[in-house]
Amino acid sequence: MLWLALSFPRLSLDVFARGTPASEPLAVTSSVGTDAEVIACNRAAQRCGVRPHMPLAAAWALVANLRAVTRDVAAERAALERIAAWAIQFTSTVSIAAPNGVLLEIAGSLKLFGGLASLWARIERGIAALGYESAVACAPTPLAARLFARARLAVRIRNADALRLALEPLPLETLGWPARSVATLRDAGIHTIGACFALPRAGLARRLGQHLLDDLDRALGCLADARPVFIPAANFTSSLALPAPAQEAEPLIFATRRLLAELCGWLAATGQGVQRLRLALAHEDRADTRIALELAAASRDPEHLVTVLRERFARVNLASPAVAITLTAERVTALAARNLAFLPDEQSRAETVARLIERLRARLGDESVRGLNTVADYRPELAWRVCEPDGKHCMDALGPASASSRPLWLLASPAPLTEAAATPCYDGPLTLVAGPERIESGWWDGNDVARDYFIARNPTEALFWIYRECHAGGGWFLHGFFG
Repeated sequence: MLWLALSFPRLSLDVFARGTPASEPLAVTSSVGTDAEVIACNRAAQRCGVRPHMPLAAAWALVANLRAVTRDVAAERAALERIAAWAIQFTSTVSIAAPNGVLLEIAGSLKLFGGLASLWARIERGIAALGYESAVACAPTPLAARLFARARLAVRIRNADALRLALEPLPLETLGWPARSVATLRDAGIHTIGACFALPRAGLARRLGQHLLDDLDRALGCLADARPVFIPAANFTSSLALPAPAQEAEPLIFATRRLLAELCGWLAATGQGVQRLRLALAHEDRADTRIALELAAASRDPEHLVTVLRERFARVNLASPAVAITLTAERVTALAARNLAFLPDEQSRAETVARLIERLRARLGDESVRGLNTVADYRPELAWRVCEPDGKHCMDALGPASASSRPLWLLASPAPLTEAAATPCYDGPLTLVAGPERIESGWWDGNDVARDYFIARNPTEALFWIYRECHAGGGWFLHGFFG
């Protein structure tokens, strides 16, 4: 087995700060009140002299505009669960290591992702896209990997024989043992894990408890270390509190990008794509602003989703700043992986057209972009109908030109043409170049027609679709234009 550990040393801060690229001085405190203590702070606060374990009153004395938020343990647990769900795209065996870690068993994933170095880099990039600061380590046992990541040592140990030597220099604090046990060992001159290995096992167990000795054995792989496997939720909903109220599109898109990265990881892990999203922007003084996004085809491409949402945000005018964002996947469907071809195929062309439709609807509105479908009727004005945009039909319409003699541009109703010496005219006399095509239909619904259609050309070489009524005294009419 081979375990990769992710440790999040700033998790208590990241759950508040990851929604903005550069925020004002921010600190997370242990409680509310005058006796609160700073647990973590961002770099803007550190540059002003704020440090962890500092009283909040002292921090405010240094930074008047310091924004202080109380630690949210529930939000931290929810963040770990979303990270674990995102990580299942790399392996089916993912476990949460509370309070700030996630473990992945990756031995069976190395070949699929091109080796350890490639998988490592991919996971690091993904975690950064989610907005978390992390430490990564790899070892044959889950506890050893966890200890290395906790110590911020990016080791990649694949052989169990090298574990003991690599663990020996680590300080006792990385074990996560009770402070009283660590103090007892320090009083005895024991400061590293290696020094614990050298102690008599019976005496260590008698004085500090067998469970601490078991920890050392689990780290070395001498004792089984069963980890509960994380099972992702059946539905996706994720929220992000903004460090400061935002009303402009760019900061909202930046924060939404974090949520979309989580969503796409969850979709990849579950083999699905999203077709309908809902975004809720929370305000302090009014009801939530809700933005619905309907995709023409299911997708789990974060860049594509960001592009479509950017177009939708351009049409949204917020009456007041947003303080939090919630993203919900309202409809997901199975999305099977497919082989990539060197040349574009039918599926890739259909996806390209579907994405164009989604961008147009996001920018112009759903009602402004419609699809057309054919109906089995010879009468041109009744041979089509408006429908929902469909990538396949639109792709066919954008494909090679049809051999049909009918134009794509029809008038809403035929326009009568003037005649000169029995010749129809439109910007000059028209010359008939093809036809006639007899259309005689509709007797069963009371809207019967009898027409002879022609393709005609005027002196400027423009082509028109015209017809002559077949009944007595019928005239000439213009019905469409050729491009």
